[in-house]
Amino acid sequence: MSTSRNVPRVLAIAGSDPSGGAGIQADLKSIAASGGYGMAAITALTAQNTRGVSGVHVPPAPFLTAQLNAVSDDISIDAVKIGMLGDEQVITAVRIWLEKVRPGVVVLDPVMVATSGDRLLQESAEAALRALLPLADLITPNLTELGMLLGEPEAGSWFEALEQGKRLAAGTGATVLVKGGHLDGDDCPDALVNTAGQLSADVVVVGGPRIQTRNSHGTGCSLSSAMATVQARVGDWEATLRTVKPWLAEALRTSGQLEVGSGNGPVNHFHHLPSTSLTSTSPTPTGANPGPLLRDGDFAERLRTEAAPHLEAIFGLDFIKGLTDGTLPEKEFAYYLAQDAIYLNGYSRVLARASALAPTESEQLFWARSAQQCLEVESELHRNWLSARTVQTELGPVTKAYVDHLLAASVSGSYAVLVAAVLPCFWLYADVGESLHARYVAAGTPAGHPYAEWLRTYADEDFAAATRKAIGITDAAGLAGSPAEREAMVTAFRQSCRYEVEFFDAPRLHG
Repeated sequence: MSTSRNVPRVLAIAGSDPSGGAGIQADLKSIAASGGYGMAAITALTAQNTRGVSGVHVPPAPFLTAQLNAVSDDISIDAVKIGMLGDEQVITAVRIWLEKVRPGVVVLDPVMVATSGDRLLQESAEAALRALLPLADLITPNLTELGMLLGEPEAGSWFEALEQGKRLAAGTGATVLVKGGHLDGDDCPDALVNTAGQLSADVVVVGGPRIQTRNSHGTGCSLSSAMATVQARVGDWEATLRTVKPWLAEALRTSGQLEVGSGNGPVNHFHHLPSTSLTSTSPTPTGANPGPLLRDGDFAERLRTEAAPHLEAIFGLDFIKGLTDGTLPEKEFAYYLAQDAIYLNGYSRVLARASALAPTESEQLFWARSAQQCLEVESELHRNWLSARTVQTELGPVTKAYVDHLLAASVSGSYAVLVAAVLPCFWLYADVGESLHARYVAAGTPAGHPYAEWLRTYADEDFAAATRKAIGITDAAGLAGSPAEREAMVTAFRQSCRYEVEFFDAPRLHG
C-alpha cells in the first residue's frame, strides 16, 4: 500500500496511439483527469486510428530500459500503469525494472487484443507476460484477455467471468478487476476479486448502467490509468473503483461530443472540465488574475439543477411513498435506520475532516458542530427506535459505497470538493423531510403514524438552517475555485446525489 498523495506521480508504460484515443495518449489524459502528474515510457509505436491497427513497431528493449531508468533515477514514482508490451524482451525489461524500483502501486493492463480485435501481443510473449503478473497489485484484463491468461475460453457469462477472476487472483496473488463491458444486457458491472483477504470480500461487485455508444476506443487504457492514479491518492481499491467507474461512465456517455474519427471513437476524458456556461469567453491577458467567474448563488443554482432529477427519483420510490402514508413495512424502516446509524458514524468523521480543512473559523465551527450533531441528535432517534427491536446491523453495500465515496473526497486534499460531496446529505434530506412533513401535516397529522418522529426530525428548522449554511459554504467555494475545481465539485456532488437515491431504495432490496 502506497502513501497517499494529493497529486500522485504516475508513470505509464505502454504503446503509442497516434490517433490519441488509446495507449500512452489515453493514459496521460486519464492521469491528468484523475488529478495526477503523468509520465510516459514508450514500449511500442503503432499505426492506428479509430478503424483499427495497421502496423506495430517495437523499439529495442534496451532503449525502454533507458527510458525507465531516466525517470526513476530522478523522480519518485507513486504509481505505475503498464499497458501494451509487445514482445518478450520488452516484458523482461519491465520486470527487471519493477523488481529494482518496487513502485507503491502497480496496475497491469494485459493488452493482448485491441477493442477492434487486432492482436497487440506476440503469442511467443504470453508466457513472459504471465510471469509478470505477480508483480502487479491490480490486473485489469478484458474478458478475452482474462481467458487467454488462464489458457481458457472467453467467459460467456458474468458468473463464469468471476470464477475466472478468482482463479487468476489465486494464481498471481494480485487483485483482479473483472469487467463486464463485453457482456450483453443493460447492466455493466465490474468486480474486484482477491482471494487472499485483501478486500472486504473475495468478490466486490460495483454495478452500473451500460452506456450505449460506439465510442469505446481506449476504454481499458483509460480505466487502468485512472485506477492507478486514484489508488495512489486514496489507498483503497474499493473506494478507487467507486470513484473511477462513474467518471468513466460519463466519459463514455459524452464521447459523441468529441466527433473524432469514423470508427470506434475515443472516450471524453475531460467531460468534467468547464463548459461555456461557467467560463468567460474573453481571453485572459497573460499574467492577469481572471477573478471570480460566477456571482453569489450561481454555483448553488447549478447544483440545484443537478439535484433535481435525483429528488424526483427519490419521491418516486416505494420507500418514500410508504414512509409518507405510514404503510412502509417496519422491517424496511428498521433496515433504513440501522444503515443510517452506520452511515452517520462515517459521515461524522468526514465532517470532522471538513472542519480541519476549512479556511475560516466560522466554517471550522460549523462543520465541527455538524459532526457532533450526527453522533448526538440524529443518532439518538436511531438508538431509541432500534433498541426496542431486533435489527440486523451489518454494513450494507450501498452504505459502504456511499461512505467510501465520501472518504475518498475527504482525502482528495480539496476542501471545495469535500464540501460538495457532503452537501447532498444536507440538501436532499432537508427537501425530502420538508416535503414529507408537509404532506403529513396536510393529511391532518394522523394519530398513530409509525414514522411521525422521523418526519418531524428532518423538518426541523435547525436542520433547515444548517442546510442553508452548507449550501452557502459550497456556493462560496465554487465561486472562489478554478473552473476545473468547480467541475470536480459537480462530479462529487452528482455522485453523492446518486448514492442518496440508492440509499433510500436499499431497504426494498436488502431490508
